[in-house]
Amino acid sequence: MIKKIGLSILIVLVVLGIWQRDLVSYGWMQGKGQLRILWNTQPIGTLLSDPAYPDSLKQKIQLIQEIKRFTVDSLGLDKSGSYETFYDQHGKPILWVVTASQPYALVAKTWTFPLLGTFSYKGFFEKDRADTLVAQLKRDTLDTRTGEVSAWSTLGFLNDPILSSMLDRPVGDLAELIIHELTHGTLFVKDNLEYNENLADFVGEYGALRFLAMKYGKTSVPYRDYLARKDFYGRYDEHVLRGARLLDSLYKTFKPQTPIPVKDSLKWQTIDQIVTSADTLTDERTGKQARLVKKRPAGKLSRPNNAYFIGYLTYRKQQNRFRQEFENQFGSDFNRYLTYLKKTYPSL
Repeated sequence: MIKKIGLSILIVLVVLGIWQRDLVSYGWMQGKGQLRILWNTQPIGTLLSDPAYPDSLKQKIQLIQEIKRFTVDSLGLDKSGSYETFYDQHGKPILWVVTASQPYALVAKTWTFPLLGTFSYKGFFEKDRADTLVAQLKRDTLDTRTGEVSAWSTLGFLNDPILSSMLDRPVGDLAELIIHELTHGTLFVKDNLEYNENLADFVGEYGALRFLAMKYGKTSVPYRDYLARKDFYGRYDEHVLRGARLLDSLYKTFKPQTPIPVKDSLKWQTIDQIVTSADTLTDERTGKQARLVKKRPAGKLSRPNNAYFIGYLTYRKQQNRFRQEFENQFGSDFNRYLTYLKKTYPSL
């Protein structure tokens, strides 16, 4: 009887493996990537006690521990075992994320994963696998974008390490990043990626400002530098979101009989207009100008496409909603607001 049960389970697993071979292959690849990183981490205590390790980086590691304590004690986020170990990237990217969109509509390509739900991106620890997917999506006439990721969250299922690239960030950026990722481990709603990322962005920025004010004071250089960065990128975000709305309005005028060359011409004229007008955005502190056109390694210029705008809609579209809800309904009481969110939106 036991043998029959075991054989039945084996047959079911084989059938599932054949039926969902792409998903199984992807899961295996992701699992290997995570395990490779976790296997090659070292406890932060080892680095902090190493006299040869630079003091400036030790200070950043200790700062991350302060930020973690702040998220629990002051923001009410869940305790986490993350960021107690360190992984050295040796200056190399660690993860690539692929997004895709319909060519004449701001509609994202989505992928569904067991337990976690639906996502509008797919991550890869192996660049060639990301490139293979991009080639396939392009054959399907989709707009694509591949981005390097500076951090990610396993939503509390694993203890995420500090990545060496994190230590290059200014204090405010580092605080925002850590708080963003720890927010995912506290509240992550299935099948609602836009909500999750917008919430984590909102909490990351709000929490970073509170942390900087507590540690350094509101007149300090770290606090003022972070405010200046927020102002610049806030204006940049608004510009890109306005561009997304402009594109969306254009695409809604297209008819099924509209020739492809006409659609392409109007699409790229509009995107070029969005790109050109971004040059008027300047960081008053550094004089840096916004640039939507990026240089590829080969030196060629890469214009943003629909996949680029989809990324902004995913991460930034609902910022005002959270801010207004937080201020108007909860009187800027973050602990009350977080309690409300936890009760209202069931998390994984």
